[in-house]
Amino acid sequence: MNPQSAGPKALVFDVFGTVVDWHGSVAREVRELARVKGLRVNAAKFAKAWRAGYRPAMDRVRRGEAPFEKIDVIHRAILEDVLEQFKIATLTEEEKAHLNLVWHRLKPWPDTVRGLKRLKSKFIIATLSNGNTSLLVNMAKHGGLAWDCVFSSDTFKLFKPDPGMYLGAAGMLDQKPEEVMMVASHKSDLRAAAGCGLKTAFVKRPHEFGRNNNPDVASEAEFTVNAESFLDLSDQLGCGANQPPSRVKSGRNAPV
Repeated sequence: MNPQSAGPKALVFDVFGTVVDWHGSVAREVRELARVKGLRVNAAKFAKAWRAGYRPAMDRVRRGEAPFEKIDVIHRAILEDVLEQFKIATLTEEEKAHLNLVWHRLKPWPDTVRGLKRLKSKFIIATLSNGNTSLLVNMAKHGGLAWDCVFSSDTFKLFKPDPGMYLGAAGMLDQKPEEVMMVASHKSDLRAAAGCGLKTAFVKRPHEFGRNNNPDVASEAEFTVNAESFLDLSDQLGCGANQPPSRVKSGRNAPV
């Protein structure tokens, strides 16, 4: 079989942690706010605590224990809890609202913009994120992310890993599931996508939770591609400079 004919036609991307550095971005803004307000707070721990509330909140929605709401609304509710946890009581409502929108201003990883540009030259590229649409659009404008389209939790009124997210994105692109590749730095996301018939690309982000603070970056034979970065992914998928078409199940994808 021609390896090109078996390859994906569209790539859909997890965003938080895969495309952008949520931990570093949030910690920087919290650190600056603390400086301006004269607060004593461990910004790295604050960022992690805020993110830690994300999955439980979505799981409550998926179990039917809470109504669907935009991630902006969920983030704001978690923020109130984290401010209480860190004993911060001096922020105005305006300051809280601005801080909550830090998730719209997350910075891309150093390889992201260049890697997406390469991948876009050959594939449809789109988000497939639990973020809401305005968040993802603002983030794209802020970080120079040239998506062809944006699929969000708003699009389907669902949260990953609900199969409706993965199959919904393939359907909206008029592609078969096996013609779509899920790109993520989170193995659970990829396994859920694979369960729906999508191809999978694991991109390693060792600094997602801070410097060298992501313990689960080992390659896995179950994924279609294992990549060190978006640039490496683009090389493996035949989008690099002067790169011949590559086989997505080559020896370089073996576990290391």
